[in-house]
Amino acid sequence: MELNILIYIIFPLLVLIITTKLLLFSTKTFKKLPPNPPSLPIIGNLHQIKPPIHHYFHNLSQKYGPIFTLKFGSRLVAVVSSPSLAEECFTKNDIVFANRIHSLKTKYLAFNNTNIVSASYGDHWRNLRRISSIEILSNHRLNSFSDIRKDETMRLIQKLAENSHNSFTKVELRTLFSELTFNIIMRMVCGKRFYGDESDEAKKFRDIMNEIQQFGLGSQLGEFVPLFRLFDFSGHEKKLKKVGEKMDALFQGLVDEHRKDRKENKNTMIDHLLSLQESQPDYYSDQIIKGLIMALIVAGTETSAITLEWAMANLLNHPEILEKAIVELENHIGEERLIEEGEATKLQYLQNIIYETLRLHPAAPMLVPHVSSEDCNVGGFDVPRNTMLMVNAWAIHRDSELWADPTSFKPERFEGNRQAEMRGFMPFGMGRRTCPGSGLALRTLGLTLGSLIQCFEWKRIGEEEVDMREGRGTLVPMAVPLEAQCKARPIINKIFS
Repeated sequence: MELNILIYIIFPLLVLIITTKLLLFSTKTFKKLPPNPPSLPIIGNLHQIKPPIHHYFHNLSQKYGPIFTLKFGSRLVAVVSSPSLAEECFTKNDIVFANRIHSLKTKYLAFNNTNIVSASYGDHWRNLRRISSIEILSNHRLNSFSDIRKDETMRLIQKLAENSHNSFTKVELRTLFSELTFNIIMRMVCGKRFYGDESDEAKKFRDIMNEIQQFGLGSQLGEFVPLFRLFDFSGHEKKLKKVGEKMDALFQGLVDEHRKDRKENKNTMIDHLLSLQESQPDYYSDQIIKGLIMALIVAGTETSAITLEWAMANLLNHPEILEKAIVELENHIGEERLIEEGEATKLQYLQNIIYETLRLHPAAPMLVPHVSSEDCNVGGFDVPRNTMLMVNAWAIHRDSELWADPTSFKPERFEGNRQAEMRGFMPFGMGRRTCPGSGLALRTLGLTLGSLIQCFEWKRIGEEEVDMREGRGTLVPMAVPLEAQCKARPIINKIFS
């Protein structure tokens, strides 16, 4: 009885204290805040958020303008939906917006916010960026792993060719693309294939990766309303902590295994980082190595698989574009040998197809959120310190003032003026925290897509166009996994003879 009385007394007091703090925060005077829809006390606009979030934000921008604010609980959020304002955020205010949002997910799954994706801007992050750009994702390092990407592509081609020599065969591409990209990254990281391998270690890794994908950033009220974090009825934080511990143990096991086998001089990222650890142990701690592994897996696997699926879906719906790509390959590569990775990057129309896919279907339509470290001004509006910035790349990529016929799939739009290099194209982000793995992604996409076009005839399952509806999540795949019919071209016999 006494316990119940205490609860009835303490809970309202907590609500009163937090509400008072929120009201004090909201009444801090700024000359001109961006426009915002009405919000509720405590939860703000969280009850109004509807997936897919990039569509919902785009609709709000039509009413409130290219920059508007929302309240996610106690957190002020600024949403930007125009290329000029995005450029202003990441040029004029680049350092101001160089920090990341910290959450329960980044605490438990990003090594307490110490990996390159979630680390705060400063010396630690700059060191991680240097390691990634120079030691892991430089052209020299990527070139040293080119045989891995070629071998995994050949395995994919061989699997598709098994039953399609004499007639068209139905294939489901999403699973194949996921296995391809995960195996490429994992062989680069530790020299092992984890998909297509039935070992206990491979199964454990796949299970942990599936568990991680179940947690969406901000999917729980406690992420933005501290009061609800005191009453974790669903066990969200406990689940996150448990998955984080399993992930840490798995990655630590990989590091320890390579530390024991250093004499073999393997060409993997872990071995290279362990070599650097010997000379600079403070810079290359086990935690930093594990964080880099995590970032590579999360940023470099599913994103590329999703982009490949969207690219093939668009080619199936536009056979005239597929035919142009075939002609380009025949003219520049021929039909006697498989395309090389370096050649794929020089095939202009193939690259245009990739750029147009990234424009129309960015795997992460909302860029990774940033946080302002001080008060600043964007588009003539005041943006307070500690505001979360969300940039709607999907909306910017479909801005009719920048892109002609923006909802149509037209690779030709990238010819001549190289619009991919302009301010309205940001599939890998903008500013100093842009994705350092864009070079690896474009290599993987070019070689895989070029090889699939060169080695097979492709057509839809039926007369109807491929269903292009979007799925849900922070990363946005197709709502319905892509199925297609393929038939091996004569080059297959020459490749595997």
